[in-house]
Amino acid sequence: MLIKDNHIAAAGGVSAAVTALRQELGAAAGIEVEVETTAELEEAIAAGAATVLLDNMAPETVRQCVELAGGKAVIEVSGGIGLGNVRQYAQAGVDVISVGALTRSAEGVDFSLEMAD
Repeated sequence: MLIKDNHIAAAGGVSAAVTALRQELGAAAGIEVEVETTAELEEAIAAGAATVLLDNMAPETVRQCVELAGGKAVIEVSGGIGLGNVRQYAQAGVDVISVGALTRSAEGVDFSLEMAD
């Protein structure tokens, strides 16, 4: 399950959101938390998030977050990543990279499917 910024705001913080979801789903549930700051990263890891999604961070900040996490959670990065800068994010040491440009920039194809008698 993914906890996003609105969930965090509604719950009253990262720890509260993770705790509420863990109570609902059980201890074995894989929980991912979207974070925007290093403080939220630390809170997500302390609360037991299995995966942390670093949202809209520069590659150098991502590198600092990877070091801060120290292998305690899977680190995913998203937001502002395209084919021109994906290598910088990969070199920052993340585990997963989400590149929305791959789907947002895809051109549609006009085709039809006709059934023969």
